[in-house]
Amino acid sequence: MATNLKGKKVLITSGPTWVAIDNVRVISNTATGETGILLANKFTQQGSRVTLLLGPVGAAGLDGKIKLKRFSYFDELSILLTKELDKDYDIVIHAAAVSDFKPISAGNKKINSRVKILKLTFKPTPKIINCLREINPRSFLVGFKFEPDLTTKKLIKEARNLIKEAALDLAVANSARNSRYSAYLVNAKKSYGPFLSKPQMAKNLLKLIGREYARS
Repeated sequence: MATNLKGKKVLITSGPTWVAIDNVRVISNTATGETGILLANKFTQQGSRVTLLLGPVGAAGLDGKIKLKRFSYFDELSILLTKELDKDYDIVIHAAAVSDFKPISAGNKKINSRVKILKLTFKPTPKIINCLREINPRSFLVGFKFEPDLTTKKLIKEARNLIKEAALDLAVANSARNSRYSAYLVNAKKSYGPFLSKPQMAKNLLKLIGREYARS
């Protein structure tokens, strides 16, 4: 595994994204960035050259060798990721929890807190993951699919749909069913797991990428 990954350029996205509802308030999600930091550290330990694009969360424990670039808003991530992909990474892991919707219009002034009922109309955001293969067709591409309540069969099916839709090499399908973390590593033909902790998932993901990347 170390031989396969040593010296490889690796790009990882992680953490939540924000969308604005006015000039001081945002809607976010509960992603912590823990998975991306864990993966970035493990790739660095294998001798990879890692860049981490991290959302508005802490970066405690991040190896100092890792190149850290920050974003907060959905549009910031989209622009930053597009620029980074021009640098011809060997491996791209898109683990950020990207906002699926944003308000049709966000006010440029703070909404009055005395408003009794606030109604917002949302529209879907573009699917960033579906653009990655087109921007950098040679990268080994890994995506994440989080569905907190699906059965194993349906979770793996959703991961395979993502692989097909976004032309991924691998997908990590994870859930929090019954408040317990569970993840599967999925390619077009096989699935591996379950892995019942993030460190266990990350360790096995690196092993699988090492094998699959060597054949790509």
